[in-house]
Amino acid sequence: MQDLGVEAIWLTPIQPSSTYHKYDVMDYYGIDPEYGTMDDFRRLLDGIHRRGMKLYMDLVVNHTSILHPWFEQARSGANNPYRNFYWWMTPAMIDALGVNKREETADAHVIFPWHKNPGDPEKYYAMFWEGMPDLNYESEALREEIYKIVRHWLTGVGVDGFRLDAARHIYPPWLREKNIGFWEEFGQVVKAAKPDAYTVGEVWAKASEVAPYFKGLKANFHFDLSFAIQRIIQTGKDAGLVEKLLADYDDFGRHNIDFIDATMLTNHDQNRIGSVAGGNVEKMKLAAAMLLTLPGQPYLYYGEEIGMLGVKPDHHIREPFLWTDRPDDPGRTRWMDPLYSRPTSVRDAATQLTDEDSLLNHYRKLIALRKAQPALSQIQRPNLVSALAKFNKVVAYIRTHPTEPVLVVHNIGGRTKKIILGETEQAFKKVLFQTTDSTRIKGNQLMLPAYGSIVLGK
Repeated sequence: MQDLGVEAIWLTPIQPSSTYHKYDVMDYYGIDPEYGTMDDFRRLLDGIHRRGMKLYMDLVVNHTSILHPWFEQARSGANNPYRNFYWWMTPAMIDALGVNKREETADAHVIFPWHKNPGDPEKYYAMFWEGMPDLNYESEALREEIYKIVRHWLTGVGVDGFRLDAARHIYPPWLREKNIGFWEEFGQVVKAAKPDAYTVGEVWAKASEVAPYFKGLKANFHFDLSFAIQRIIQTGKDAGLVEKLLADYDDFGRHNIDFIDATMLTNHDQNRIGSVAGGNVEKMKLAAAMLLTLPGQPYLYYGEEIGMLGVKPDHHIREPFLWTDRPDDPGRTRWMDPLYSRPTSVRDAATQLTDEDSLLNHYRKLIALRKAQPALSQIQRPNLVSALAKFNKVVAYIRTHPTEPVLVVHNIGGRTKKIILGETEQAFKKVLFQTTDSTRIKGNQLMLPAYGSIVLGK
């Protein structure tokens, strides 16, 4: 990962759990035996830090497992002190409040979120799955327990920050206006424990809804951008990407001028970008070039850099990584037999490393370029200006900088594109990066191959 240029690793949940995905946490202080022990984790953390990298862990505070001791206590009776750690109502109360059903969202498909507890007159609220009951943050005792967990991992163990799962659902729909206040409080707790700790929220929603979460969280994932790049890869249509991004940045900045835009192509809940691109490596390269030359702090979902494939259901977008083409590869996990990412359909990492034109080396070059060019490496207060807007099938922009601005041009169509550079664009003459050597610049004309990208400096 360090050779790729990665500076931080986000681990999806590692705590004890009853499922393979481990978002149903049973013990916030433990390590699932499937992954090893706390000593193993500390060795991993030490190795990451020695390499100058950071580690962010997934912290699931929207819900627990139904097998968590808190819920096992809570379900034992209405008078148990842990009862208020979760949401409980009688059917009559649920009907009176009008919350028997919820609107399906992109990240949660359960419509009837209230579930029976055998022998109990009340039902409990669990919006993702009956095995993951939602926590009730009206309980001060619960808040303090969660904050103890935060302090433990930041200062007791030494992780560098958290990815916060289901951040928009911390409060149920009838109290959703309290979400932002909670995350502001949470952010203060994190800052007091470890001032430089990083937080990134999963707010799976339109950018306008994401924006207020920057009040408490340093970063939030930009789902609108993720889907916009996917649409471009699928359709070859721009739909005003740069203009939409500029509007989003204005919205984010009104809540926190130093917001960090967490950008991505896809994640562990979405069809893989390789499959979105129909297995077309040139389209995958285009997607990578867009992600890694736009503003923000980019995230790579493991396997994107080698073109792994996968479509839902979820376990098929989480298949084992292909390190080599050896059937007995000791580095390959064996938790499932892959359906999409097999040696016959995806080139393994070891093979790609030796191929200068591979997708993996394309990622390595782009990441190195991003680090080397100050205009590209700027994360906060995004430096973005639209360029060449009149050309169809072209996405172009300038990443501004006082002395070293760059011009980025992408051909999002399936044919070579002749682009006439304007007076502003003609000032950029130095080729810093190009997808293929067949790109040509002569005078004010740029010939850019299908799905090709070029980065020019002055």
